[in-house]
Amino acid sequence: MTHEPQNRSNSGDRAYVDSTEMQRKLYKRSLLIIVLSQIFGGAGLAAGVTVGALLAQDMLGSESYAGIPTALLTLGSALASLLVGRLSQRHGRRLGLAGGFITGGLGAIGVITAAQLNSVALLFVSLLIYGAGTAANLQARYAGTDLAMPNQRAKAISIAMVSTTFGAVAGPNTVEVTGRFATAIGFPALTGPFLLAALAFILAGVVLLIFLRPDPLLVARELAKNTILPSRLATDNKKPQINNNRGLVVGAAVMVLTQIVMVAIMTMTPVHMKHHGHSLGDIGLVIGIHIGAMYLPSLITGVLVDKFGRTFMSITSGVVLLFAGIVAAIAPPDSMVVLIIALALLGIGWNFGLISGTAIIVDATDPTTRAKTQGTIDVLIALAGASGGALSGMVVAHSSFATLSLVGGGLALLLIPVVIWSLSKRNIPASQNIPFN
Repeated sequence: MTHEPQNRSNSGDRAYVDSTEMQRKLYKRSLLIIVLSQIFGGAGLAAGVTVGALLAQDMLGSESYAGIPTALLTLGSALASLLVGRLSQRHGRRLGLAGGFITGGLGAIGVITAAQLNSVALLFVSLLIYGAGTAANLQARYAGTDLAMPNQRAKAISIAMVSTTFGAVAGPNTVEVTGRFATAIGFPALTGPFLLAALAFILAGVVLLIFLRPDPLLVARELAKNTILPSRLATDNKKPQINNNRGLVVGAAVMVLTQIVMVAIMTMTPVHMKHHGHSLGDIGLVIGIHIGAMYLPSLITGVLVDKFGRTFMSITSGVVLLFAGIVAAIAPPDSMVVLIIALALLGIGWNFGLISGTAIIVDATDPTTRAKTQGTIDVLIALAGASGGALSGMVVAHSSFATLSLVGGGLALLLIPVVIWSLSKRNIPASQNIPFN
């Protein structure tokens, strides 16, 4: 019964099994659709990052709780990651990702309503729902790899991620414009970015729902069943055990650590800046550059990961994040230049870790179980972000932004022993056995 939706879609996907040219064309077309959806998704992603903490601070009246919005939307992202992964596993990327984006758009509308009504309870619930858009935005990077050759996977991840840059950088820099628009129509100024987020997330979902056909994951699954593992699938129709467990652990650990460090420092930067007299425009500029650094280097990062390897780039991620923490800690509070450098390094370090970690995960999974596994791992990433966001406000309230930055930078160094452990007993990556197009 559980395989019925997959079987119905297989009849239309079988045409791609015997045609390498059709596979190549679908791979390029799928990437194009993902790029378009990510441009919109990036704009939606930026709202919670830029003004979520400020909105909570205004409504709750304390810096100690400024990290709560990031924690809630990342907790929502964790739950949504699991659901998007399961939905994608059963019905393909199209329904999974579109559902996540549209749900995130509804959450943004809820945040706007909560601010208008000054309802903290509704704000918290809406931020959880808004996290679904973040989950879809992050999981879209996997969709680009479904039909990629093993030596193209990091580049495919990069293409999906770099397209997020356009919307993600534009979003924070529209804080003042959208704030004025929100005020003009009778809403609090800080809801302006969430107005943009609601529209952007819903548009991203509609683009995927209409145009991501045939579904790349379902086609990849057909290729795996028909050209790679027929005998293994014939003997075990339930769940072929071909995942590389060590690779899953290492890839997950790399992404979890980079997420904790990045979210913790990023969350408190707007609060730190506002406390020292910076305007919303200044905050939007710093966060916009930070988000640009998270996504814009992706094309170069993908080439580096494919050329120099996942291990080298994972270690490099830890080193860059350490420097980001040090620079943030010593930055004069009134220096825009030094804060920009710190947040740019923070974004670059996260970019290196996410792409190298994602490539490790894709290498270690098979199309027949890939989406479910990836969704589960993204739950861990989201929970890591929730922890970083929640604890960051408490650390700053009881110590300082400099302490938070130094602790975060030091934590990033744990990436090095994790990667060394992965080298101590290397397994054969699943990707070497599954060249499925």
